[in-house]
Formats: sequence, structure tokens, C-alpha cells
Amino acid sequence: MDFQNSITLGEIAKLIDGKVIGDSNAIVIGLNEIHVVRNGDITFVDHPKYYKKVLESDASFVIINKEVDAPDGKSLIIHDAPMDAFNKLINHSNPFLSSEKMISDSAQVGDGTVIQPGVFIGNNVKIGGNCIIHANVSIYDGCEIGDNVIIHSNSVLGGDAYYFQKRNEDYVKFLSAGKVVIESDVEIGASCSIDKGVTGNTIIGRGTKLDNQCQVGHDTVIGKHCLIGAFAAIAGVTTIEDEVVIWARVAINKDIVIGKKAVILATSAVDKSIEGGKVYMGSPVMEVRQYWRYLASLKKIPDLIRKLNV
Repeated sequence: MDFQNSITLGEIAKLIDGKVIGDSNAIVIGLNEIHVVRNGDITFVDHPKYYKKVLESDASFVIINKEVDAPDGKSLIIHDAPMDAFNKLINHSNPFLSSEKMISDSAQVGDGTVIQPGVFIGNNVKIGGNCIIHANVSIYDGCEIGDNVIIHSNSVLGGDAYYFQKRNEDYVKFLSAGKVVIESDVEIGASCSIDKGVTGNTIIGRGTKLDNQCQVGHDTVIGKHCLIGAFAAIAGVTTIEDEVVIWARVAINKDIVIGKKAVILATSAVDKSIEGGKVYMGSPVMEVRQYWRYLASLKKIPDLIRKLNV
């Protein structure tokens, strides 16, 4: 996420009450999580397991809870609670803005687009031409929708990421400042939920079709011309490549990649990355031929037990 106004590392340190190690006058262009971080960005790390990864990332600036020497080309802010500091920075740069109208004055709607009764369109939303937005759809702030998109009733675009950190007996919410981007020619069924990215974007590629009651987690990228069946549950930070077919009630874990033209049959559960161009089934998922052999073997177990007991 880019900052709308330029800000120095020293100004950020003052805002979050941290200590700078490095160049206080350096300009910070944006803030991002580690999986989308760029040169010029600030990110954070609060667990020793990830210190090395974050300190060697493309981030130019890191909020960290251990006083260490700044790597070459980087500056640090020392803070006891980096996630809290990052949340404060998100809230400062992208504060929640309440709405007083069903369709914000700052929303942009293209020619030929039909907005049915009861639709909520938040601040700074962009909707292309010749779309149909059916009754009672909610489109949160900052969402971007291409041309010829159909969104059916009661779907929600741009809800917060389901992202919490355990603290003693409670949970602390990681604030969301990203967007949902829906490319042209997409159709989204009724009662779907598509969460915005934490600092990046959740993206639905051109021509993809979602059935009813699908869940798409934060920062997930779905490619072009995919088919996704009803009740699919796709966790955050997942990449689904082009022309993938996902049938009903498939569950997909976070941080994995579904290869191009993969087909996942109904009620399967995907717990790790899978190659494209193959058909999968089961929980956990496996190639369909392997799955049928597995089932055939299971059916033989009662006979084997009876023979062993003779």
C-alpha cells in the first residue's frame, strides 16, 4: 500500500513511539506485508523465526522488537510491539471513513451499469461499464471492478481480512488496508464474501465465474477464466492460476499455489500446492487415479482382517 503523502522514517518513529537505527530522513513510500513488500516500503517482524527473512527482504525499513544492527541499505525502528505499531501506521494512513449515503459521492460508476435497490457502494469505489450489481450487494471502500461484471444479491466485497494474533487469552486484529480488484467479465454468485488484502490486493481475474456462497480470503489472487463452485472456501494469500476448475465445497489452505488448468473435484480439501493440468480429489487431495486406487485398497481391508483372524 502506498502512502498518499510522503513521510520520513523519523516521522513514522515519532508517530509509533519507536527508536530509529539508520537514516531518520529517508522517505518511506508505503507499507506492506512481507509477501508483497517492495524497495522503499516499511514492514514489521515480531518473531525470531522470521527475523532473517524480513531483514533480507526487499523492504527498505523494518519495525522490529530486537535491537540489531541495520543491514546494508536498510534502516530500522525498534519497538516493543511491532504489530501494534504497524496497525497504528495503517490506521493513520488509511483511517476508516464512515458513509452517510448508500452510494458514496466519491464512487465512480461507468456507463450502462445497473445498480439495483439496496446496494451499498463505499468511498472511492470504481465500477466499470455495463455491469449489473444486484440488490443488497455491499461494496466496501476502495474496491475496483472492471467492465461487464455481474454481482448477485447479498455478496460482500472488501470485508476485513480474517487475521488475528494470539495475546494471552485474547486476540489482536491485524487491520486491513488493501483492496478487492475484480477484473472484467467476472460473475460473482449470491452471498459470496471476498475479503480485501491486508496491505495488497485480493484479485479475481478476467472471465472467472464464482457460484453462490463462496469465500475468498485476503490477498488471494485468482487467475483468468476459472470456475469456482458453490461453498468453496479459499483461505488467504493463495494463488489460483488461470483456467482452474474448483467444484462445490472444496476447501483450500492458505499460502499455496493451484497450478494452471488444475481440476479439483467436489468436497476435496487442498492442504498444499498442486501442479496444474491434472484432476484431483480427496481430503487431503491427491490425483484422482491415485485416489481411486486408495479407495479400492480400503475396501479390501475388511477381507484382510477376516483372513488374519481365521
